[in-house]
Amino acid sequence: MKLNVKKTVQVGFAFLSICAFWQMYNAIIPIILTYTFHMNETISGAIMAADNVLALFLLPLFGGISDRCKCNWGKRKPFILFGTIAAVILMLLIPLIDNSYYENPSTAKLALFIGVLGALLVAMGTYRSPAVALMPDITPKPLRSRANAIINLMGALGGIMYLVIASVTLNSKSEHENYFPIFLIVAGIMVVAVMIVMITVDEVDLNKQMREYEAAHPEENLEVQDASGNAELPKDVKRSLIFLLLSVAFWFFAYNALETWFTTYAKSVWEMTTGQASLCLTVATGGAILAYVPVGSIAAKIGRKKTILSGIILMLISFIVALAFSLMSDTFSPVLYVLFLLVGFGWAGINVNSLPMVLEMCKGSDIGKFTGYYYTFSMSAQIVTPIVAGFLMEHVGYKALFPYAAVFMVIAFITMQFVKHGDSREGIKQGIDAFDFED
Repeated sequence: MKLNVKKTVQVGFAFLSICAFWQMYNAIIPIILTYTFHMNETISGAIMAADNVLALFLLPLFGGISDRCKCNWGKRKPFILFGTIAAVILMLLIPLIDNSYYENPSTAKLALFIGVLGALLVAMGTYRSPAVALMPDITPKPLRSRANAIINLMGALGGIMYLVIASVTLNSKSEHENYFPIFLIVAGIMVVAVMIVMITVDEVDLNKQMREYEAAHPEENLEVQDASGNAELPKDVKRSLIFLLLSVAFWFFAYNALETWFTTYAKSVWEMTTGQASLCLTVATGGAILAYVPVGSIAAKIGRKKTILSGIILMLISFIVALAFSLMSDTFSPVLYVLFLLVGFGWAGINVNSLPMVLEMCKGSDIGKFTGYYYTFSMSAQIVTPIVAGFLMEHVGYKALFPYAAVFMVIAFITMQFVKHGDSREGIKQGIDAFDFED
């Protein structure tokens, strides 16, 4: 049994479009809120957390609705198509309203901006869950970890595509920039990516093949029966799962705070342009992409948990060095690129292995539910952390960002010590051999 890498890449274009959008959203919207609408960091952080608040409701809602969809295209593709269309239309209004407000501020324009932003978040929420569900829908359970590595690569590619474009096009040091060109380019990327999914992925046929496989392999259902005959996880596995999910939340507290506020931080503390700040994030994302295959080899040798702990340590060291640099210098230095390369390496070690660890502990019939647990904890952290980090930056100072991230990485390191399950129970191929794919 081999993974169809070509088809998995084609499915991954849906995630590529999503990640390109969110990379742009997290980089530019805080700047618009701060410099165009003159909102303080706490209010801006609350608005930046709104997408994750909505996601807690929208992802399970539209995931459930798409489960019951009877469209002859498949269950997920209609949501991916129409959600993308709505998002593209709404996102192109954002820079137009931004430009208009900057030239002639008014309460009505502010209200319109907030309304369009909210509608855009809803549009993204309608298809993010179906897009995430498409890969497990068409991939047998033993192959989902490998498929998830490819999906992560595609998502990282989407993020780095935006960051490269931003580093070239957004280099003005003026208080206000016209963001319409970059929004238009990202909208084009989203449309092309989703068209690839619509044209190349036969969801109905692939899902049928997967159901036939599962019917032929009932032994892969790993449910454990209690004394009453009800399926449940053993207590020690539940304990590991709880601490692992807490760890997921803590490292997202750290990383999402940095992702949300770094461009604003860099402009204020190091006097960097948006393009220079975006290039730092580009280096981090590029480092993650370069690290995915080596991380797979390392995890095969030392285990997922140790690989995650190594990633935490690497990111913690990078945050501490960045703090020291900010205390010694108030200008940009190329050394920041090295630090963000290390951040990318560390994040790859964490991100590639954390979801497979969660799914390794779940019952065979509960892959979707446990994936939901993972995203509930990660998104809950992403709801809170922009607000808390923004509050600290407003009331303590912008230089609180890296200590804030470092503290949560320390906490994640501690909680991971209590995770005793989740490494693969079978032999793992090493290095590039782990990608035993079918073309």
